[in-house]
Amino acid sequence: MYHRWLLSALAFFLSVTLVACNTASTQKLPRKVANTTETINANSQQLPKKSATRVVALSSLSADIIVQLDQTKIVGITGSKLFKDDSRFKNIPRVSEGQNAPNLEKIVALKPDLVIGAEGFSSIPIQKIKQLGIPTLLTQVNNWESLENLTKTLAKLIDADPQPLLNRYKTFLPNQSNQSLTALVLVSRQPILAPNKNSWAGDVLMKLQVKNVAAELQGKSPVGGYVTLSAEKVLEANPEVIILVNPPQANSEAGLLDSLKNEPFWKQLQATQKNRIYVFDYYGLVNPGSIDAIEKACQQLKQDLFGLERS
Repeated sequence: MYHRWLLSALAFFLSVTLVACNTASTQKLPRKVANTTETINANSQQLPKKSATRVVALSSLSADIIVQLDQTKIVGITGSKLFKDDSRFKNIPRVSEGQNAPNLEKIVALKPDLVIGAEGFSSIPIQKIKQLGIPTLLTQVNNWESLENLTKTLAKLIDADPQPLLNRYKTFLPNQSNQSLTALVLVSRQPILAPNKNSWAGDVLMKLQVKNVAAELQGKSPVGGYVTLSAEKVLEANPEVIILVNPPQANSEAGLLDSLKNEPFWKQLQATQKNRIYVFDYYGLVNPGSIDAIEKACQQLKQDLFGLERS
């Protein structure tokens, strides 16, 4: 069933590549890195005391940040469709592909002095890598601040300047916005699943000063930061804009939209009546994925929601 696959896919992909600093880090950071908003576990392995020069990244976002900061420091990455046609990653060894666990032998053979993992999917491999005496870092990104903090932390660990990349992040957001637009992001039909304020998507909407009608909602959901909605709840919220996000392996943009068109409530929504339904890629809005994916999502939001031209 589509919705069963989507829920499992969301749970998996959110745990695989959502990488952040201000929520869960299971390593004790060296003193020069500790002045961030990261949560530190003092009982776990300490990160390298000197600048890391051979980094293996087990998430696409951390790999991209390292390459943006200093391409010479990355020696291994996880396989990702985001890097398929990216020349920067062409000759970098893959230590995992798809949903397969990282190959520990490949990682050890690369002689890394730092392995960066994603909270959840990478937790078990990271524990094994730590037991081999290799410095590690587990992170998770679920808001804009954590993206900035991750960038600063990784920059310190490889002795790079984070400011150019931080400045680039600022260009993704509008300089000013007096919009009072209401929006709802939907990622599934059965059940109707939407991000609240505790998700990456919810925080991006807040940064764009868009009112997410599901922001304050709480409830039981198989994925943290997401809530299930009834058709009645959607009708009650009646947002001006609806953003649909297809699962990462969808064959076309029409998948979720076509299924929702069959719902009796769909034609009653003002967003439908005003033709303000927009379809977004999974990477960038639900899962940060990479810097380029984030930029693309933000540019599309600015254009579709506010009529601002993409830069």
